[in-house]
Amino acid sequence: MRVVAVFLSLLLAAAVSNAADRPNIIWISCEDISPHLGCYDDPLAITPNLDQLAKEGVRYSHAYTTAGVCAPCRSGIITGMYQSTIGTHHMRCNAVLPDSVKPFPIYLREAGYYCTNNSKTDYQFKHPKETWDNSSGKAHWRNREDGQPFFAVFNFTGCHESGIASESKYRDVTKYLTDDQRQDPEELKKTLPPYYPATPVVLEDWKRNYELITAMDAWAGELIGELKEAGLYEDTIIVFWSDHGVGLPRAKRWLYESGTHIPLIVRIPEKYRVGGQGEPGTVNDDLVSSIDFGATVLNLAGLPVPEVMQGQAFLGKDPAPPRDYIYGARDRMDERYDIIRMVRDKRWRYIRNYEPLKPYYQYMNTPEKGATMNELRRVHDAGALPEAAELFMADHKPVEELYDLENDPHEVHNLAGDPAHADQLAKMREVHAQWVRDTRDIGLIPEPEIELREKAAGSRYAILAENEDRDLPNRLGRIAALASDGPTALPDLLEAIADPDAAVRYWAATGLGNLGESAKGEGLEPARKALGDDSAVVRVAAARALIRMGEAEAALQVLEKELAGPEQWTRLHAAIVLDEAEEVARPALPALKQALKDQPNKYIVRVANRAINDLEGTENAVP
Repeated sequence: MRVVAVFLSLLLAAAVSNAADRPNIIWISCEDISPHLGCYDDPLAITPNLDQLAKEGVRYSHAYTTAGVCAPCRSGIITGMYQSTIGTHHMRCNAVLPDSVKPFPIYLREAGYYCTNNSKTDYQFKHPKETWDNSSGKAHWRNREDGQPFFAVFNFTGCHESGIASESKYRDVTKYLTDDQRQDPEELKKTLPPYYPATPVVLEDWKRNYELITAMDAWAGELIGELKEAGLYEDTIIVFWSDHGVGLPRAKRWLYESGTHIPLIVRIPEKYRVGGQGEPGTVNDDLVSSIDFGATVLNLAGLPVPEVMQGQAFLGKDPAPPRDYIYGARDRMDERYDIIRMVRDKRWRYIRNYEPLKPYYQYMNTPEKGATMNELRRVHDAGALPEAAELFMADHKPVEELYDLENDPHEVHNLAGDPAHADQLAKMREVHAQWVRDTRDIGLIPEPEIELREKAAGSRYAILAENEDRDLPNRLGRIAALASDGPTALPDLLEAIADPDAAVRYWAATGLGNLGESAKGEGLEPARKALGDDSAVVRVAAARALIRMGEAEAALQVLEKELAGPEQWTRLHAAIVLDEAEEVARPALPALKQALKDQPNKYIVRVANRAINDLEGTENAVP
């Protein structure tokens, strides 16, 4: 054993020696902020430390995250893989990674780097123990071996949406701000987006957002100061970023600019600059995705980027060509599903709503706790919302959205139906569809099927990447899109409901339900037949279709059975269909109440409670 220990010690010493001329790299990350910083030309932001960092480094004007919510995009950041490829797309899930996909700090550690994380992970998979030398509230680069290069992550949780929603957290995070660092709510009307009403309640939340960012800026300044005090400032590349946009409705959880556009600042000491990179005070307008962060760190450290990694290096020697497009995905957010995909170039944003019959603001436990969400509902009920805000109170969404960011930075004018932009729409639609196919979008497989298939495949990634049915990603993407394409898709949907793969059949049944009464002539019998499908989630989708065709009796029986079934995510699907059925679901009221008993899945409890409350006209507490 002693020989082995000595050998391992020699290996580490050799790795440290080989890595000694490599840069230290520090990530200063935060949560839930859009680029409300002075260096991003926000006139009201008070962020002197980050503004100074931008003066000494590069500010990226077109940096975007792959999701509008933390855990899915953080899984992409640590792996360099889209969450919809590795199966970490649902907010709060637990995937298994294939052997070929590893958290990128593992490669740094193998090369002699000391890697620490202080301290948020939230990757949606159990990360290997070799990912970090230390991942805790005490993790710090100071604890490395003498001369050992480091990669250190520090994350600020204070500007999370809970810092806006919780009075006590807001006060605690901002307790050290001086009077001149506080914001005037009236002045903040200048930067309030048009999709929020300028009421005192909303302006208070907007004020808190700014002040939490100022507190974060002070924290970032302390971390930078530590490097200077240790004499490591000119030996360390500093990267500042946020995981997604501001933690308010229509931003967090969404794929608009407000939810996906993030600040990104990189300071590279002169001795590590190559190819003109890192010139102080410059602005880079290349499109950068958050899945590129890991690949870039590896490249800056002089390490190869794994071939499987979808992220690409935008800094270091021989970086990848700039992106033409960046992509994003939204899937289950806690108890509610809403499958949305996004593609953006430097000017245009395209959004595909795969479930357009669902409202923008589905009732969801977490955001409903926020003052701004409650205020949006109150002012809407009073008929006093601004026009831009009223758009997002609609009870359904367009199938496609297209925005011209140059002329409509707040994305309130959907040009998808404008003939003048038909060519642009068609182009972005195909770019999106190609991405879905190329990345093998696991998110288009219903969650109950993912759970079943993961066991056999070994990982969620392998469900499509290693499937013997090589055409499945193509059929899946095509039928999922056709499900919301209207009556012209009916022949394809009728054919697809007999597909050998349950995921394709699910979308065919969903499409019949979207068509509703108009599909009843040819679609009624196939929907009835699908009530006996081998897949439970296909049965639920068929039941939904029959309800929308006006044939509820047999459908409700199936939904009640699945609500009590063994598969938790099928139970959630069934509960959601019953909740959306409103008065039609009244005969299932006893089954909904029964579903609350000894129910381990809190999301099912929330949806079932909501359906019961609506049917009984009560307001029971929703856990």
